[in-house]
Amino acid sequence: MNHRVAIVAGGTGLVGGELVQELLIDPSWDKVYLLVRKPLEWTHSKLELILTDWEKLPEFPQGITDAFCTLGTTIGKAGSKENFKKVDLEYPARFAKASKENGVKSFFIVTALGADSNSFAFYNQVKGEVETEISKLGFETFGIFRPSLLEGDRKEFRLAEKIGSKLAFLINPLLLGPLKKYRSIHAKTVAKSMLNLAWSAQKGKKIIESDKIQVLGSSSARANLHSIL
Repeated sequence: MNHRVAIVAGGTGLVGGELVQELLIDPSWDKVYLLVRKPLEWTHSKLELILTDWEKLPEFPQGITDAFCTLGTTIGKAGSKENFKKVDLEYPARFAKASKENGVKSFFIVTALGADSNSFAFYNQVKGEVETEISKLGFETFGIFRPSLLEGDRKEFRLAEKIGSKLAFLINPLLLGPLKKYRSIHAKTVAKSMLNLAWSAQKGKKIIESDKIQVLGSSSARANLHSIL
């Protein structure tokens, strides 16, 4: 495929940072736009920053083919359920709507394992609600990625996730069969799986849970996409 152009929201976060790096080295994408609140400390010939106020999105450039959303926070960092919902539901939905209005055909988002709009758990409920809202927009391709506990180098320290990562090292080998999807997963694997699904150009709605993300994010995935998807 020629002349593919990506736009990324959340590209300075854990998964988003890995995703941007993968897009920049992948020759399938000619250009990468990144929505940011402030300039980055580095540049790349394929990368163009779009300074963004999430309360009022800027105009999108023409010709974007693929939109990727890795926006997300925690209730602790957000400070309240209301603020959490703004970052994890309102902003992604706003980004998806703007993408659709600007002719973007494919949209990919990271939510979470257990996402369900009817869940009793607030976190999972919000993640399910954003999936539902974006589903209504009718993208030609809509990829939903539901990872379990994410591993990787975060800019900020999260005690609960540090403890979870240590425990995952011990528990992961014990999670077999249907329980494999509960194994922790590296952010780079999630990023690569998003890119591989986008590269496949398969139409329709795809829900990729954590165990399948592991497979889709492998180095050999592009040669075996038919069997994986």
